[in-house]
Amino acid sequence: MAEFSLPKNSKIKSRGQSYKSTSEGKNKRTFKVYRYDPDSGENPRYDRYELDLDQTGPMVLDALIKIKNEVDPTLTFRRSCREGICGSCAMNMDGKNGLACTTSIEDCKGGELQITPLPHQEVVKDLVPDLTHFYAQYASIKPWLQTATPAPAGKERLQSPEDREKLDGLYECILCACCSTSCPSYWWNSDRFLGPAILLQAYRWLADSRDEMTGERLDELEDPFRLYRCHTIMNCANTCPKGLNPAKAIAEIKKMQVERAV
Repeated sequence: MAEFSLPKNSKIKSRGQSYKSTSEGKNKRTFKVYRYDPDSGENPRYDRYELDLDQTGPMVLDALIKIKNEVDPTLTFRRSCREGICGSCAMNMDGKNGLACTTSIEDCKGGELQITPLPHQEVVKDLVPDLTHFYAQYASIKPWLQTATPAPAGKERLQSPEDREKLDGLYECILCACCSTSCPSYWWNSDRFLGPAILLQAYRWLADSRDEMTGERLDELEDPFRLYRCHTIMNCANTCPKGLNPAKAIAEIKKMQVERAV
């Protein structure tokens, strides 16, 4: 029987610190936040922060910003646009991956609201995952328009409205990594499996009528691991904060591989 164990420095041993709200309001909630500082040499822990929701914005990111600004300035997390566009604040909240800026506190079940970094990734600090490998995989698919013919003189490459519609549901991906880090196949095979986000991005260029390197792109994906580790369990579609369907894009790539082989 296979036995699995976590590295010693990744196991949560201590309860962590608790910060009580000094507000007299009754609408309070506790946020259980994952804390890890590799420079300290200590194991991860969960700190608990009690906030008055009547004095806090409606989104999880609002709560984290309030904690950092008014309670514990050592808390570390990524954020930028606060509009669900940049993907910086992707994390796991209440057991589901999502964007902290678009996840409402009220939509999370009652009791302590647990917040952790995206699963599977190495942790840089607290809620910040290391996405170096994820971005390297993105670069590997050459995510830009590739052509063999010269560009039209004095104008851009044209595309019909019908061909443009084929990119809907693909170009909206913000590379937040919520889908890939919710995929069990990516957890176990991320060294070779590209994962939902990157394969959706790959199909974005395969579906683009202006791109002329379809064959070369499919050759790069024709591999037992890079493409075919997807088992269509649909975690990616269920967790995507933009409502996209990476599993469908992966299925379309597999279809293209079959069509060119017969």
